[in-house]
Amino acid sequence: MRPARGFAVSLIVFLAGLATASDDAANISHQIVPLEQIEAAPSAPNEQPEISQSAPAQDATGDSASPEQSSPLLDKRDRIFYPGDTERAKPLARKLLLNILLDQEQIFTSPFRMNRHNAPWWLLSAATTAGLIAADRHIADSFENSNGQVRWGGRISNIGASYTLIPIVAGSYAYGVWKDNAKAREIGVLGTETLLDGLIVAGILKEATRRNRPDEKDPGDFWGGGTSFPSGHAIQVWSIASLLAHEYKHKPIVAVTAYSLAGIVSASRIAARKHFASDVVTGGTMGWFIGRYVYQTHMSHLAHKHSSLMPIVVPLVQPSMRSYGVTVLFARPGD
Repeated sequence: MRPARGFAVSLIVFLAGLATASDDAANISHQIVPLEQIEAAPSAPNEQPEISQSAPAQDATGDSASPEQSSPLLDKRDRIFYPGDTERAKPLARKLLLNILLDQEQIFTSPFRMNRHNAPWWLLSAATTAGLIAADRHIADSFENSNGQVRWGGRISNIGASYTLIPIVAGSYAYGVWKDNAKAREIGVLGTETLLDGLIVAGILKEATRRNRPDEKDPGDFWGGGTSFPSGHAIQVWSIASLLAHEYKHKPIVAVTAYSLAGIVSASRIAARKHFASDVVTGGTMGWFIGRYVYQTHMSHLAHKHSSLMPIVVPLVQPSMRSYGVTVLFARPGD
């Protein structure tokens, strides 16, 4: 294997770290307390049920406790799922920018959070990428590579281009505002964040690897000045497909349709001689993890109709410590 290819293998294993970041995001959630636990909780001043505090308690002097002290589940992200927030351009733009910056931090630092639970993903990604890079030219030469194939491959791959996906995402948001549909607005907002995350990741890795495309001089060589690795089309279309599949996980037809289109776009990039197999597989894997990561990180259960969580305000009184306050906890009725 050429040194350049060896470097690409070691670089691309970081995509498996997106699984780490995504799994970490899945653990960011409200703490849920059954109603029976609330009703049966002891009434002694110093004994309180386990709850998720959303309002800082105040002591007798009126000073508020610090956020770190009052809420161990506090996240740096300013969530954007509430309908009022997603209809006002200025606060929405600020929140999107903040979330994208935090997304990039999590994505590019994910290799440093490898552990025994996600190590198999790293090994699988490294082995798959190495095998595909070694077989890239053979796979490319196995196609007919006629003018008609290249032309049609280019046309079909336009489905995954930014100028196709951006209007779809913007249209979802516009429809949500017009029809007052929170789900459509959420998809518009999360879709924008997902696309921008994918574009940034693809741009940085393309510049780092500079791999030549199949139709360029010295095809497949790294640091040759090209922009082949990874496929930006694959990252974008798979990230949106992943987001839609997770948003509509109760409707399998959405996942089947979205992933089928993503697969067609990926294959068409190879047929159009714009990417090698390793480019689109790596890009598609990254895109899928990015879509899942954005969804799991930002999802608010209260914004979904299938949610059964009930917010309950509970006073907190500790006379012995002269501390008073309120808290909001979320419980499932009937649990």
